[in-house]
Amino acid sequence: MIKIGRYTRLAGMAGLATLAMTVPSMAQEIEEIAEEAFELSGPETAYIFNTLLFLIGGFLVMWMAAGFTMLEAGLVRSKNVAMQCTKNISLYSIAGILYYLVGYNLMYDGVDGGWFGSLSLWGVDDTGGVAEDGTGYSSASDWYFQMVFVATAASIVSGTLAERIRLWPFLLFTVFLTGFIYPIQGAWQWGGGWLSEMGFSDFAGSTIVHSTGGWAALMGAIILGPRLGKYVKGGGINPMPGSSMPLATLGTFILWLGWFGFNGASQLALGTVADANAVATIFINTNIAAAGGVVAALALTQLLYKKVDITMALNGALAGLVSITAEPLTPTLGWALGIGAIGGVIVVLTVPLLDKLHIDDVVGAIPVHLFAGIWGTMAVPLTNAETSFAVQATGVVSIGLFVAITSLVLWTALRVTIGIRASEEEEMMGMDKGEIGVEAYPEFVTN
Repeated sequence: MIKIGRYTRLAGMAGLATLAMTVPSMAQEIEEIAEEAFELSGPETAYIFNTLLFLIGGFLVMWMAAGFTMLEAGLVRSKNVAMQCTKNISLYSIAGILYYLVGYNLMYDGVDGGWFGSLSLWGVDDTGGVAEDGTGYSSASDWYFQMVFVATAASIVSGTLAERIRLWPFLLFTVFLTGFIYPIQGAWQWGGGWLSEMGFSDFAGSTIVHSTGGWAALMGAIILGPRLGKYVKGGGINPMPGSSMPLATLGTFILWLGWFGFNGASQLALGTVADANAVATIFINTNIAAAGGVVAALALTQLLYKKVDITMALNGALAGLVSITAEPLTPTLGWALGIGAIGGVIVVLTVPLLDKLHIDDVVGAIPVHLFAGIWGTMAVPLTNAETSFAVQATGVVSIGLFVAITSLVLWTALRVTIGIRASEEEEMMGMDKGEIGVEAYPEFVTN
């Protein structure tokens, strides 16, 4: 059978309509054919656009893996760059495999208001066909879009623990994070679990994705300890500048671009005019929130330190993006700007707080993803009247406790069994030489 394109069908119907004007006896029959054609093409068109949204959003979020890699490569010292590249391509691959083996169905299959789904292998299932109301989409596109989100959560942990964690223990933790921890807490809301039943709202994952990665990173940093020489006696802090600010800036711009897929495609539909308008609104709110985070971080570092800090500006952008992720649709542009700006302020104030506590976060991921993620989730009721602060707090606390406790247990178990930290000699020479045997910049003297 020859498949006729949409425009060809429309042209044919137009020709039939013209013919109907000259042959009145055919008018009713042609009208019925036209109505049937539009009834068939409408849901199909919506299905196609919904699927396309998932796929485009998915590869934009996948591109964020490159952003995290470049950001981390720029913010660690040159002797540790190849290690960060290795960790990021590895964790992305592990996330995809684990989400196929167990993660997706644990998060979405038969949750029904409960705590988690089924322990089973995911498979493509498009037997439902095209929904009459246009809400359908390819199951493969949905799996792909959800998979890249779990990879994002794992990327958050990588940067915090840089420059002193061994590769294989980190990857083993990634297996548990992407295969079990992330899907279980994700099921509570996105999978239709008990938090969803309560009315908890997290549009694209300020808590479900970003705070989850942040809590896992925080527990890892506590168990792992700071880098050698980072903190000195008497409360002093030894700065350890990154290898490349241009590379870190490139990574931030890549992440900023990817976030349009992260937030925009979380509308989950593009088959109607209303959905198209919603995606456009999400885009502009996402963009201005990031801009607000940058400007707020610039201004505050100038006021506090009399100089602008590029690393704070970069993390200010990311904090603005994380902050708006919980609700990028309902705010006005002004609200989105303010929400993002507060995210930038949070970063500037909490980075030194972690240093005072001797919690060594190499790239500033905990302030960006955990603290700004909590803020963004709690800010939802400011613009979304269908939510409440009490329910939002319930979601933040319950997910935080679950992820923190399970991560703490896992990090502790790994430390006392196979060990998680590189030796002092390996750390001093750099993880590139000591752990993986390949240097990122062999021509240059490492610092």
